[in-house]
Amino acid sequence: MLFDYKLRNFNIRILLYAVLLNVIGILVIQSASNGDATYANRQIMGAFFGIFVAVLLGIADYHQLLKLHSVIYLVCIVLLAAVLFVGDSGGGARRWVELPGIGRFQPSEFVKIGMVMVFAWYFDKYQEKINHFSVLAVAAVLFAVILALILEEPDLSTSLICVFMMLCIVYTAGISYRWIFGAVGAMIPLAAGFLYLLKLDMVPFLRGYQLNRIVAWMNGDAEQFADANRQQENSIMAIGSGMLEGKGLNNNTLNSVKSGNFLSEEHTDFIFAVIGEELGFRGCVIVIALYALIVLECILLAHRSKDMAGRLICVGIASLLCFQAFTNIAVATGIFPNTGLPLPFISYGVSSLFSLYAGIGLVLNVGLQRKTSN
Repeated sequence: MLFDYKLRNFNIRILLYAVLLNVIGILVIQSASNGDATYANRQIMGAFFGIFVAVLLGIADYHQLLKLHSVIYLVCIVLLAAVLFVGDSGGGARRWVELPGIGRFQPSEFVKIGMVMVFAWYFDKYQEKINHFSVLAVAAVLFAVILALILEEPDLSTSLICVFMMLCIVYTAGISYRWIFGAVGAMIPLAAGFLYLLKLDMVPFLRGYQLNRIVAWMNGDAEQFADANRQQENSIMAIGSGMLEGKGLNNNTLNSVKSGNFLSEEHTDFIFAVIGEELGFRGCVIVIALYALIVLECILLAHRSKDMAGRLICVGIASLLCFQAFTNIAVATGIFPNTGLPLPFISYGVSSLFSLYAGIGLVLNVGLQRKTSN
């Protein structure tokens, strides 16, 4: 459903930043693939469809979309359940579904956007009762179902992103600091218990390989964990070897991460290592600055939103982009344990790319209907 809007309120900047990141990603994917254009061509097609969806969602009333909250939530549950029963496995996890005529896609990427929409509607409706136990309890149950299904795949990294998004959404919705301080107080003993169980390899919701990655990261200098940490060590060396200006795209030096086969996921999870090596410190700073600009634009649009639902949509997408980009870069630089997570708009992955453009479209939608006083 179209609505009456002023075209001058269309925030072309946020879409431009996303496209610039996407272009950088396509160039680096092409380089990381050593001349094989398959991944880059797929990413280009995903970009065209993604931009189309972003513009389409940008001119449709998000209030009408949020009326479909029940359908959106049900679709999220069905997609995540389908992964567990008929999904494709890879890398020790079951995260993909094959659809005739569409191909392989990752439902959890779309669930992130669906989750933002569902809880934007929910906390907008109950914003006056946000501190009531019943309202928070229902939200916790709705979220717990999604979280449990994602953890079952297993996909710990996506689960952490969803938790971070939910915390940002609840905070923005106006939850009382009494709840916040109470939650922090409860988390202290839980965190201590988690660390204790981690040392005993007894954390119930973590799989063996996930535990090994965390323990290896915590004991980075130990010889017994050398193999587990080799990916990140090679990534750090690659980023450092690029120095200021980098070695250039499509370089074929034998000691590069792609030519030397030092990384197994250089076009997805560790693409930031290729950026550091080939575009140097300067390229890394440009990429990080573009993420910062997108997040800033989302926050500004949240501030200018005319209602709570729009504000929560902008905050949800901002938190998704911020935390996912930070986590991917933190893994590539050894700050976080190794985990499989794409770099937004840059890593190869049509599902991720398409869903992120959909999120940008929702933010553009909110921007077109912002408060007239701004």
